[in-house]
Amino acid sequence: MSLPALTLHLAAPRGFCAGVDRAIKIVELALEKWGAPVYVRHEIVHNRYVVDGLRAKGAVFVEELEECPVDRPVIFSAHGVPKAVPEAASARQMIAVDATCPLVTKVHMEAARHSELGRQMIMIGHAGHPETVGTMGQLPDGEVLLVETVDDVAKVTVRDPEKLAFVTQTTLSVDDTAEIVAALQKRFPAIVGPHKEDICYATTNRQEAVKAMAPLCDALLVVGAPNSSNSKRLVEVASRAGCAYAQLVQRASEIDWRALEGIRSVGVTAGASAPEELVNEVIDAFSSRYAVTVNRVETAVENVEFKVPRILRAPG
Repeated sequence: MSLPALTLHLAAPRGFCAGVDRAIKIVELALEKWGAPVYVRHEIVHNRYVVDGLRAKGAVFVEELEECPVDRPVIFSAHGVPKAVPEAASARQMIAVDATCPLVTKVHMEAARHSELGRQMIMIGHAGHPETVGTMGQLPDGEVLLVETVDDVAKVTVRDPEKLAFVTQTTLSVDDTAEIVAALQKRFPAIVGPHKEDICYATTNRQEAVKAMAPLCDALLVVGAPNSSNSKRLVEVASRAGCAYAQLVQRASEIDWRALEGIRSVGVTAGASAPEELVNEVIDAFSSRYAVTVNRVETAVENVEFKVPRILRAPG
């Protein structure tokens, strides 16, 4: 029996960004340099497959620094940590390696610079997300106020509306964030924004690819983890861009085939912390059920690469 025809639209760019690639490399290099175990505070990136792979090599993932022995290296995740964490590691005389994405570090530096100029900060982000916790933790309590929605802007109480600045989480919806920024600027005309947008290039590029692809698809699957902010945003972007069915799957085994009955075209993309192996797994799953024609939807070319910390670099 012949298989039904299916066009599979494959987003480009998709998957690993430079910050994620660097963070994973840091754990691998640390294991090479110091041997197992190496401790990692929080998941190095939000992807179970990646974390399990590193765990198998000897990485131990913990939530708090106190869970780490002082005689083993500790790595801080790509999302960044509050200022108190490296200070505590230093006080315990631990070897600490910072895998914070350089684009998150840029936001931390912006927050510090605004604070030095006497400005109170407003952060656009998701409560409880490790990146938001890390950025807010760069300054003393009360110096960074969190807003998650346009409605929050109306309710936020500031110290001095003439001395305000804002930063954003790097993995937000571009469109949602623009609406919140507009609301902030309307309520606080003197508020100062970042020199360059805080939402990172990878988040923006993956959302643009989904916007281009979504109208072509009966369904769109985002390969990513349920705790991955940028992956969840891709699902929302696909729905808003006109795709009738958009779903987050961690891997091929989670695909709801019943929901896809009768489709003729499907889009596939991956969040910035999802490895290409999982994308290939999804493509293979479709190829076993359909006569697949792959259409690559490329909206940008990425060639960004971040250096690993000096402590891990080979001599010479």
